[in-house]
Amino acid sequence: MYTALLAAGEAVQLNSTRLGISLVLSLVVLIFLVTVVKLHPFVSLLAAGMVVGIGSGYGPVATLTSFTGEFGSTMGSVGILIGLGAMIGKVLMDTGATDQVVNTLVSKSSPATIPWIMALIGALIGLPMFFEVGLVILVPVIILVARKTELPLMRVAIPTLAGLSIMHACVPPHPGPLAALSQFKETGNVGLTMMFGIPVALITLVIVGPLFSKVAARWVPIEAPADFVSKSDEAAKEEARLPSFGLSVFCIILPAILMLLTSVFEITSPDFRTRTDGFAQTINFIGNPVMALAIALIVSMLLLKAASGISWKTVNDSLGASLPAVAGILLIVGAGGGFKGVLVSTGIGKIIGTFVETSNVSIFLLGWLIAVFVRVATGSATVSILTTAGILSNAMTMMHATPMATTLLVIAIGAGSIFLSHLNDAGFWLIKEYFGMSVGDTLKTWSVLECLLSVVVLILVMIASIFVPIAG
Repeated sequence: MYTALLAAGEAVQLNSTRLGISLVLSLVVLIFLVTVVKLHPFVSLLAAGMVVGIGSGYGPVATLTSFTGEFGSTMGSVGILIGLGAMIGKVLMDTGATDQVVNTLVSKSSPATIPWIMALIGALIGLPMFFEVGLVILVPVIILVARKTELPLMRVAIPTLAGLSIMHACVPPHPGPLAALSQFKETGNVGLTMMFGIPVALITLVIVGPLFSKVAARWVPIEAPADFVSKSDEAAKEEARLPSFGLSVFCIILPAILMLLTSVFEITSPDFRTRTDGFAQTINFIGNPVMALAIALIVSMLLLKAASGISWKTVNDSLGASLPAVAGILLIVGAGGGFKGVLVSTGIGKIIGTFVETSNVSIFLLGWLIAVFVRVATGSATVSILTTAGILSNAMTMMHATPMATTLLVIAIGAGSIFLSHLNDAGFWLIKEYFGMSVGDTLKTWSVLECLLSVVVLILVMIASIFVPIAG
């Protein structure tokens, strides 16, 4: 039925002007519902999908069928990954692996190297964990380190936040990059995106994090508040029960190692993914994102349980405890896929694809600009990534884009999705309250940091695109 409706929809000769108006109207509705009405992004994306489908003349039943069909497809490819990623992050946190990494690195640092070490900590913790979770974990550490070293708060906070944010924007298995990849089914590759996303993120972190912290400390010369210090001291006393530093780091990076396996072999053997010999099948199996995360989860549970001495029940309870926090994210990601499905079914995707093909505008710059617009308007990085990827997915298909081009586009879109965090972003208020800053101080530090990270990633993507074949 779904296929028949899509075929019928494609047979309808829809006016391109009407399609364009419908797209603009749907974006206006999306932004209005998220920012003014404060409606949940899941419902807002559903409403936007109905507006563009019905407004374009595609028909209400066909629109709904297209939306739900692509919703299910997106959840099938991304939902499992987000769930497993959340579980790994929770296990790392509850067994003390993250505490061990932080405590070890900070204890071996001098005041001069603290900003660089905190940037590394932010990136390491940010690799397996969602931004908000990493923020909750690291805020007490940031405040304690700033007080003990007598450094200005921004010298410690800015590099750490930069590490968390840039990983969240550019590197799977975070929901944003995963959701974007799910929109490019033919050429999206999680391992390849990690292979290039991590270096881009780290280079950006080195350029922006510790260096901008010097400027931010002059703009906002505040000291660390007294909050959280006692909690952090209490956590430090538990260090004897924490797993070793090496084991903790191993469990943090294990998902990345497994997911990169297939991509590494593909570089030397382009047909590696389709080979049927036992070695290739084994590597492809354990390097599949779902299996890589599942294996990393089980290994981390077993090793960290033994090292920390906590009960199996406690470790197992962490799995269930991790899921409520990502339930809303899963629905938003699925709705973003549904919105993209309607755009493709109505023919809007082809119009955008034709525009990209016939214009001289770089697809990477265009993706970044659209993501920036939606991000600034809605305050949601996830909505920004999903909307942008949905709009450009058909363009990449029409261009016969290479997997590498898709990887760069996903990174560019992720960069655009973190641009200018301001008053409509929940993360803005979290950081303001945690560090006891005014709105103006938060704008001068956190908001500027996000802009710098976004722009530097875009520059790196544009430079890389010079050496990468765009079309296959």
